[in-house]
Amino acid sequence: MRISLLSGLVAAAFLSACSAQVPSGPDPNAPVPVGVIAVRTEPVNLTTELSGRTSASLVSEVRPQVNGVIKARLFQEGAIVRAGQPLYQIDPATYRASLDSAVAALAQAEAAATAARLTPDVQAQRAAVQQARINVDYARVHAPISGRISRSSVTPGALVTANQATPLATIQNLETIYVDVTQSAADLLKLRQAMAAGDLEAPGTAQVRLILEDGSIYPHPGRLAFSDITVDPGTGSIGLRAIFPNPEGALLPGLYVRARLAEGVATQAILAPPAAVSWASGGEVSSLGCGPSFWGGTGLLGRRMAGGPSAGGGWSLTGGLRPGERIIVEGLQGVRPGSAVKPAPATAAAPATAR
Repeated sequence: MRISLLSGLVAAAFLSACSAQVPSGPDPNAPVPVGVIAVRTEPVNLTTELSGRTSASLVSEVRPQVNGVIKARLFQEGAIVRAGQPLYQIDPATYRASLDSAVAALAQAEAAATAARLTPDVQAQRAAVQQARINVDYARVHAPISGRISRSSVTPGALVTANQATPLATIQNLETIYVDVTQSAADLLKLRQAMAAGDLEAPGTAQVRLILEDGSIYPHPGRLAFSDITVDPGTGSIGLRAIFPNPEGALLPGLYVRARLAEGVATQAILAPPAAVSWASGGEVSSLGCGPSFWGGTGLLGRRMAGGPSAGGGWSLTGGLRPGERIIVEGLQGVRPGSAVKPAPATAAAPATAR
């Protein structure tokens, strides 16, 4: 009995010693260290990205103007052709015969007119000769514009008719490219109201940058050519057209692209870095900060700046923050609204101005 009691006391002492050596967990009520920055105001160039498609600045569908059989194709498919260059030869035999007949009839009319001192028939025959010569010229189909020509829809031996529905080929001038995009009429109205109120200044440049499908930036800037004056009743949007030079021929018609347009300059914009904000419903962003005035104002109406958070840009906020207030940019994963925090100046750089 004594041995059993002694064993129990030893075991209890051993367990007590082990328990004393186990470190206690972190205090859940201890303040969480976070890095903060003070928000500030500065001028920011606001931009918007709109999706669209490219198209050629000049397009011409080549069609015959006389009936006949194609004798030869005189161009290489996909090549650059010049305005006035022969493209097809239609068999001109019947048109040359008609020209010869009209010339003979004109000579006969002129001889008769000399004897009778009358000229009406002579004028009619001269018109017939002119028309016959035009038809002979039309038997050779020429390029109406310069540009790159498509594949031919006909081969030698094909019968074609004047002004047929199907073009023989299509020529597109790719020296300049159109980019057609649409913008919400509501957004455009907000911009105009902001400018009228003095919150926005007109952009300092009318340049438009082009973002290709792979995310790369097209090296040549374009310019905004015009905007429609009518709102599409089905979509509530307005059409915009930008023009881009295409010296290397890198832009082809039909490409899906995004056009980055300057909207204006916000003279007193409040900037927040990407690390300080997160998406919320309704197109809003939310943020966490320090100070009694901050709590309850975590829903911030904002917009994405040029470049976006993933490119090292930031957010230009339109409400919810005041200059000098501190927002958390480091240690956000360990805090929740209402948590106790231990703020310190963040090691990361301040928010970058939009490009």
